[in-house]
Amino acid sequence: MRRYYEFALVVILISVLALVLLRALGVAQKDMEEAGVQAEAAAIRTQILEAVAHRETFGGQLPPGDNPMDWISARPYNYIGERNGVPAESGVWFFDKNAKILVYRFRDGHLACFRLSRDAGSSGLRGVVSGVGLLRLDDKFE
Repeated sequence: MRRYYEFALVVILISVLALVLLRALGVAQKDMEEAGVQAEAAAIRTQILEAVAHRETFGGQLPPGDNPMDWISARPYNYIGERNGVPAESGVWFFDKNAKILVYRFRDGHLACFRLSRDAGSSGLRGVVSGVGLLRLDDKFE
């Protein structure tokens, strides 16, 4: 009879440890997804600044639209294009034509929003050249 109690205690301890581990893995997954979004946004920002620097050096016109993806050549693999609202898919980049913002929809549903700014001026913001930059807005939670 005593062995049954010991076995039950071991099963309970392993279950509690498994739950703690699963919760920690969930938090780590969200952190990794956020880091991926920040890295992708930095890559987009760098390509936009390269286009601006090229124009400043050699002249020419900047793309007329508000979609940052029109400014760059290497789009994220999970960019699904322009949409009029939030798509059902998660883990994707898209451009919201109504709000004129670049959005990443996280797997948990919340949105990371970015706006292409043409008039940031000499605001001292990092990642802004000649007033042009990709600025992160407040996240939206659904």
